[in-house]
Amino acid sequence: MQSVGVSSPAPVPVRTAVGMRRRPATARWPRRSSSAARRAVVAAASSSPPSSDANSSSNSPGKDEETEEAAARREEGDKAAAAFLLRSQKYAMLKQQLAVAAQLEDYKEAARLRDSLRSFEEEEPVLRLRRSLKKAVEEERFADAAKYRDELMILAPHSLLKCSSDATTVGVRVQVRSVYIESRSQPLKGKFFFAYRIRITNNSQRAVQLLRRHWIVTDANGRTENIWGVGVVGEQPVIFPKTGFEYSSACPLNTPNGRMEGDFEMKYIDKAGSSTFNVAIAPFSLSILGDDNHVPL
Repeated sequence: MQSVGVSSPAPVPVRTAVGMRRRPATARWPRRSSSAARRAVVAAASSSPPSSDANSSSNSPGKDEETEEAAARREEGDKAAAAFLLRSQKYAMLKQQLAVAAQLEDYKEAARLRDSLRSFEEEEPVLRLRRSLKKAVEEERFADAAKYRDELMILAPHSLLKCSSDATTVGVRVQVRSVYIESRSQPLKGKFFFAYRIRITNNSQRAVQLLRRHWIVTDANGRTENIWGVGVVGEQPVIFPKTGFEYSSACPLNTPNGRMEGDFEMKYIDKAGSSTFNVAIAPFSLSILGDDNHVPL
């Protein structure tokens, strides 16, 4: 990717790298074998005689009830998450079909799909709960807000995370916003494409250089991938005090929802031999549903 300089009317000068890049092949966390640990657990279990005390604490009715209740809650949460995943895929397909119909000037079909999308958005439990939560907070009905939040935690934990984040580490501020790209997604094949834009602002008194990046990407099934790379969009930018650097990139995902977080490894360049430090990228959501704050960076 080639970076270009873009002038900005804002008082803070910002160098901008634009364009989309697929993530480069990078190193991942090494997988550690746990076979030895499993063998030790099995051996310990087989060498321990079963308890003959019918009233022991491990077999007490209270313990059993608590275990069954926890298992039931987990099962309920898993079912709700699976149902939401299927509905999200349907929503993504409807949006893509609407875009295709509009492009082909099939306005009758586009109108039908638009109405289907509106109906979906009105009936979707997650969207309805988010609207109720937002209204409850605005009206200071905090008991209701807590109830809606807890329901969302069961249905779709990722939905409570915004599609943007903002964090500052030792004077270096990192702002991120993500957006779903319908034109590059293939819902029927389980391929969802998200773009994100990052603004890094150096509010410290010393010039810094961005050396490396580290991302933690988690999909809706809880699968996590660690990704490392040198610089960003082919650069290791130097960011002087009171200036910034912006760039855009993208993340493909196998589920309609997920999250990203990570850090940038940086160093001060005004002193030879300065040690590096990490600047946090706060968690943000990757969601085809977006969120209520569609405010550009």
